[in-house]
Amino acid sequence: QVTLVESGGGLVQAGDSLLLTCVFSGDTWRLAHMGWVRQVPGQEREFLADFRRDRRTTYYEDVVKGRFTISWDNDRTTLYLQMNSLKPEDTGVYYCTGRQDSTSWPNYDYWGQGTQVTVSS
Repeated sequence: QVTLVESGGGLVQAGDSLLLTCVFSGDTWRLAHMGWVRQVPGQEREFLADFRRDRRTTYYEDVVKGRFTISWDNDRTTLYLQMNSLKPEDTGVYYCTGRQDSTSWPNYDYWGQGTQVTVSS
């Protein structure tokens, strides 16, 4: 089992930056990919960014490309999402996620509890 604990959400103004942190614990060796997902009430989940552990490569959806950066500290088993140039439409609950190699994107096996990000105009 893998446990994910997020932190770093909050209320910011448009144009500000925010860093989300997610600490993984348990059987983290199972994880091949880690990612961030956003949920806005009444809308479908948005899969924002993915980190491939063995190659240390990243993937971003167009909606955040160039503004958000995903990174992984393997020693600390911690996932980060640096969010710059935030917009009001970035408002939502952000979840960190993890998946095993046998699970195909955009499905994830493990989820954090979510952290609220609110961007005011």
